[in-house]
Amino acid sequence: MQKLLDHLKNRWGLTDSGQVALILFIFSISGMSVLYIRRFVFNLLGFGKYTPFWEEAAAWLLVVVPSYQILLLLYGTILGQFEFVWHFEKKNFSRLKKWLSKLSAIFCIIIVILR
Repeated sequence: MQKLLDHLKNRWGLTDSGQVALILFIFSISGMSVLYIRRFVFNLLGFGKYTPFWEEAAAWLLVVVPSYQILLLLYGTILGQFEFVWHFEKKNFSRLKKWLSKLSAIFCIIIVILR
């Protein structure tokens, strides 16, 4: 376990293993909290057993992903790890932007080919 904590400490540029444990705690409570938000919103929207998958997937992307990011920043701020979480979010958003750019380029190529 110490080996894993040391690896994360070095990878994330942190000073001690306690900070690593705190950040892992922030990730976990953010993930658990977003499940309650998802359940509430999906019930509010009336999703059930017969809801088409694509509707649930679209709602999941529009509700769960942003909620998790907001909760991560909120909990990170409350627990004194805003700098780390903010840097982590910026890095992930940059990766997401690159991925979406590639995906949109592929989508455009497919549309041109199908015409």
